[in-house]
Amino acid sequence: MLKFYYNPLSPNARRVWLTLLEKQISFEPMVIKMDGDQYEPDFLAINPFHHIPVVVDDGLRIVESIAIMDYLEAKYPTPALMPAEAGAIATVRMAQLVTANEFFPKVIPLICENKDSPKWQQAQQELPLAFMSDLLGDSTYIGGNMFSLGDIVAGIAIQLTVALGVPLESYPNLEQWQQRLMDRVPWQSTQISEPDLENFRRRVKVMVRLRQRAMRQS
Repeated sequence: MLKFYYNPLSPNARRVWLTLLEKQISFEPMVIKMDGDQYEPDFLAINPFHHIPVVVDDGLRIVESIAIMDYLEAKYPTPALMPAEAGAIATVRMAQLVTANEFFPKVIPLICENKDSPKWQQAQQELPLAFMSDLLGDSTYIGGNMFSLGDIVAGIAIQLTVALGVPLESYPNLEQWQQRLMDRVPWQSTQISEPDLENFRRRVKVMVRLRQRAMRQS
């Protein structure tokens, strides 16, 4: 059986978790506690970069969430989570890459700063919500009327920013899309609670402080 190494609080791991659930793929959950499990020799033998998620399927080890999602889509094509039309494929890919490269870097100040701080306000203003709203347009889902991997990646990110206090009232199509996602059973079953969110924020703050300390010492 496919083994899935993850932590429920990790946004990157949640991408794969929701993909597995949406596709109804059976898996063995291998929960990694991010307070040291990721540095254990057994896990480092699977991923020397000590990151989650990781999937091991039929002896094949795959790291990096989007690569794992592509693998799952190719090996388990039903139900399909990628459109067939070229423009829709490009839209899904844009949603994934803009989320990873432009959206998530702005989320760190939302996690680490107080809501009334200038850094928090600046990060909120710099979120590419207008771009994502234009990308969605009048479609039911990103890329068209079928739920896709783009909805998973972008949906998790925007869901997190809303939980952190960013309003979507200026983007009613994103609000409606988020509700459609939350109406899906896998999204309901994996929703992060308020205590889990606070735990996630604490962990991110610690990681940021450690990274800043390492940079000052280098």
